[in-house]
Parts: sequence; structure tokens; C-alpha cells
Amino acid sequence: MADPTPPSTDALLDAVHRAAFDYFARTTNWANGLVVDNTSAGSPASIAAVGFGLAALPVAVERGWVPRAAARGVALATVRFFRDAPQDGATDGVGHRGFFYHFLDMEEGRRFRGCELSTIDTALLVAGVLCAAAYFDADDPAEAEVRDGAHRIYERVDWDWARDGGETVTMGWTPETGFLRYRWEGYTEALLLYALAAGSPTHPVPRRAFEASTRPYRWKRIYGHDFLYAGPLFIHQFSHLWIDFRGVQDEAMRRRSADLGEPMDYFENSRRATLVQREYAIRNPRGFVGYGPTAWGITASDGPGDAVVTIDGEERRFWGYRARGVPFGPDDGTLAPWAALASLPFAPDVVLECLDELAATHGGTGDTFGFEAAYNPTFPNGDATLGWVCEHYFALDQGPIVLAVENHKTELVWDLMKRCGPVADGLRACGFRGGWLDTA
Repeated sequence: MADPTPPSTDALLDAVHRAAFDYFARTTNWANGLVVDNTSAGSPASIAAVGFGLAALPVAVERGWVPRAAARGVALATVRFFRDAPQDGATDGVGHRGFFYHFLDMEEGRRFRGCELSTIDTALLVAGVLCAAAYFDADDPAEAEVRDGAHRIYERVDWDWARDGGETVTMGWTPETGFLRYRWEGYTEALLLYALAAGSPTHPVPRRAFEASTRPYRWKRIYGHDFLYAGPLFIHQFSHLWIDFRGVQDEAMRRRSADLGEPMDYFENSRRATLVQREYAIRNPRGFVGYGPTAWGITASDGPGDAVVTIDGEERRFWGYRARGVPFGPDDGTLAPWAALASLPFAPDVVLECLDELAATHGGTGDTFGFEAAYNPTFPNGDATLGWVCEHYFALDQGPIVLAVENHKTELVWDLMKRCGPVADGLRACGFRGGWLDTA
């Protein structure tokens, strides 16, 4: 009997989109809006996961997956929890100075196992809060409370305090030891953080904070592409899930455009980084199994675990969770399908080719939440085709799929964030201009 006609690429994309959203539909505590970080037993909530979940609500309503009233109820419960959460910096508390602990207990919402007060994860949470506030704009008491609560949450964040007297924003703080030693400097996922921090109406950071963060930028020419380098693919994606950087340039991009003699912005940079990823997989300099033009996506992800294994006479080193990157590594043959899919707005043709191949070789999208979070065909003693396969799903993998696919289809999340005055104000305060900023 012949195989049934395979689904079209559009149908596959719709299925992946819905499956990614289902993670949030099935792992959210509806009483407080907290979202499980991952599907392993006993996982806490992640505040970044909550941010992605909030931004996914408008997508779900517009797609007809969730009634507006139900989505509004989730948004309201979430906003109420974070609006009313104590900000006393207690060791078993929820937050301090407007920031929140990275991980929280799913039920009570208190700090989980001594984690840090996270500046980047608070930024992702705030982005989701503001996105929901922009969407729930009806003349309705519940939606009005969502909007009012969202701005209270945002205005309470003391971004300037988080600089700890330095130029740039620190990565976090704990009540036991104070500020973490590392800062948001160089090209990272913190473009979003600096936009929110500079646009704050209450505790803004000065323009020099963002400009200082750009000084360590590393520009490279790899496989014929001139671009601002960062190895893991997620760095080229996370801020772009919220902010449309097409035609929008800061001083660093204006200087680089002059040097190259062609227009350059962060969106174009991410397009080139995506093509570098694909080219690396085609060249496959380390000789891993399964790499190719439709099998790529090397980023921060779980992995097979720390091990050294001899394969065909060659010692191979493998890792567990690691911020993998190309072309300089680390790389142990682990691929993350979500990372390829989250590049859809930048290079749709090559990403859709990848999607078709994933559907053909990974058993379709009928699993719990779509394709696996990561797999490693080089690692022995795993699945006959895919090798090691990650057992769990992660909110920070599923959320980017929901937002990236929607921005590719309708630009909904981008359009909602363009309606957030503080985002535009923050970009301008950081020195950005051009594109939609000039007409906002």
C-alpha cells in the first residue's frame, strides 16, 4: 500500500506552531500564570517561560486556539501575581528592586533552590507582560487591569541599580553574595534588555550603558559572510522575537555599514548567522553524523551528557547542557530543531527546507509538543536514526517557535511591541534610528 500523501509545508508549519503553543497550554499554573521551565519531574517555573507564555496568548487567540476570555484570564492571573509579589529580597522570596528570581516554585511562586535574581530573565518576563498589555486593549475591567498591572511591573524594575555602579548591567544578584561578577557586554541576547532598561520611565540606564556593551563586539568574515559574531544561534534570535530590527540601526551598525559599503542591521546580521550555521553543517568540518543542508541548529541546548566515547577509532567528547556554537565550537554533534525553526523570519527558504526534512526523518509532529528539543546522531546506543534524543521539552525552546512562526506569518508580536511606547523610547535612547522607529 502506498504511503499517504505527505502534508504540505504550510500544514507542517501550522502543526509545529500549534504543538509549540500546547506546551504553554498544558504546563501553566492557571492560578498564578507560572510556567514550568521544562517537562522533567519537579521542574520549577521559569520567569522567562512566563514571558514567552504571555506573548503566546495573543497568537493563540488570533489563531483560534484559545478564546479571548480564557487568554485574558491567564494574563490577568499572571499580572496579579507579579504585581503583588513581595519585593523584599528575602532568601525565600520572589524578587527585589523590581527584578525576580530566575526560577520559582510552581505553586507558591517563591525562590527555587538559591537561584539568582536574573536581569535577562526579568527582561523576557517584562517583554511578555508588555506584549500582553498591548494586545488586551479592550474597554473591559479585566483587560484594563492587565494593562495597568503590566506597567506597574515594568515601572518597578530598577535597571540602574542593576549596574552596581558600573557602566553595563550585571547579570544578576543574590541576597547571599550580592551582584554577580558577569555583565551584559558584547553581542548577546541582551539587546532587548537594554531597550527596556533605557526606555524605563522610572529607573532608566543612560545611553552610555548600551554603548559600553557594544565595545567588545567581534566582527568576522566566515564562509563569505561579514557579520557580528556569536556562536550559539539563540543569541541571534531572542531579542528579534520581540523587536523588528529591519532597517533599524544603532551607532555600531551605522559604523559597520560605512565600513562594508552596504546597509547592515541586526536583522540582516541574524540572516547571515543563519546561513553560516547551514554552511557549517554542509561542510561538517568535525565529521559528525547527520549534518547537512537540512540538518542544522547548533545552540544552547541539552546534550547526551559528559562522556568521552571512541567511535570508529576516534575519541569523541560529548556534553550535557552547553552553549554550543559555530564554527569555533563547542560542538559535539548535537542539533536542536527549534533553533533552526526560530530562524524562520530571517531565512524562510532554508528553514522551510529544514522543516520538511525534519518531518520526513523525525516521525512528524504528532509527539507531545512537536519535534524533540535536541538530538545527537553521532552518540551511540540511542535511537537507530537519531542517536541520543532529549527526553524533555523546554519552555525556552517552544516559546521561540511560537513567536518566530507568528512573526513570519503575520508580524503580530512585532506589531504589538511597536505599540509599546517604552520599547520605541528605549531603542531611541540607545541611539537606534531608521525603519519603523522613524514613523512610530
